[in-house]
Amino acid sequence: MPSVHKATDVRLGRIVRLLMSHATVAVSGTKIAEEIGTSRSEVWRLIQQLRALGVDVAGHLATGYQLRAVPDLLLPEMLAPSLKGTVFGGARASSMNVFPPGRRVPQGLKSAFLQTEDGTAEAARYPKSSHEASAKQIHHYYKIASTNSEAMRCAAEGAPEGSVFLAEEQLAGRGRGAHSWHSSRSAGIYCSVILRPAMPPSDALIFSLAVGLAIRAAVMEIAPQLRVDLKWPNDMLLGGKKFCGILTEMNAEAARVRHLVVGVGINVNQAKFPAELREIATSLKIETGTEWSRVELCAALLKSLDREYRGFVEDAGARGAILRRFEEISSSVRGRKVSIEENGGLAGVTEGLDERGFLRVRTAEGLRTVVSGTVRLDGA
Repeated sequence: MPSVHKATDVRLGRIVRLLMSHATVAVSGTKIAEEIGTSRSEVWRLIQQLRALGVDVAGHLATGYQLRAVPDLLLPEMLAPSLKGTVFGGARASSMNVFPPGRRVPQGLKSAFLQTEDGTAEAARYPKSSHEASAKQIHHYYKIASTNSEAMRCAAEGAPEGSVFLAEEQLAGRGRGAHSWHSSRSAGIYCSVILRPAMPPSDALIFSLAVGLAIRAAVMEIAPQLRVDLKWPNDMLLGGKKFCGILTEMNAEAARVRHLVVGVGINVNQAKFPAELREIATSLKIETGTEWSRVELCAALLKSLDREYRGFVEDAGARGAILRRFEEISSSVRGRKVSIEENGGLAGVTEGLDERGFLRVRTAEGLRTVVSGTVRLDGA
């Protein structure tokens, strides 16, 4: 099993890519070794590592290897082809049709799969081809303390805008304030991205609201039957329970943002939660009764976030539009009885958002503006 905090061995993704591109035949250990530049014994070790991670690989060194089901792992090789033309896509990302992860590979399928120049933080060189795409901006970890912490560290060291940090499991996932985020292995999407917008720090809240709009659009693109609710400022609900949270952090001067890190945690395929979360948390699987493709949802999320981001930085009227859209979609920012736990506490009825994105609450003492704090919905 790859060690904590170490970026994924790029050879694992290359093996998955190779097996997917030869979906109907067994690929010999010798061919795999030649393709990734290693020994047959090392290929065997890497295949065992993939199996330990849940990848369904048939065969052995003597007969060759064949992928029986496309793994639902958020590897750069799985995501980069879908991100062509986005801030997260890198250079020369090429399109492809990916058979949904977790499904059986049908007979006769032979997909043209991704070729890349660079894989992860190690920037290992891949063989070039006419279909090559750059996945160097996507960094994958099997275990990490927090994708946001890693993204903030890398941003401070000059990582480019559009860098994406993904983990199969977080050991110390963070939410807003002192809250933690429960991060079951390979069940959710734990994603952080680096952005460098030309904006003042005061716009960070409005952009965080735009992230919520982007996530909602991505989820409903795949499952339009769901009714995703937005709870100010950074929670997303299904049936009144939280399934997604947003954590926006930044490094800024007084008048401008140096870099912004947006972290998104989505409960996707969790079937259950710890006792302390069962009454307040849910997942897409719990709500729909079906397993979801994390790869498909993550790609939709990053494309939707790219659209919101481009609009935010290019359109002078985007900020007002974001506030209006958030108010229209959210069931809790207008006409809802709430209580605010921090800052001495207050209770009242919400009256929408002000021009900075802060929540307005009508209390017995008059109209108050909530700058921060946990919002509790009456009866929730």
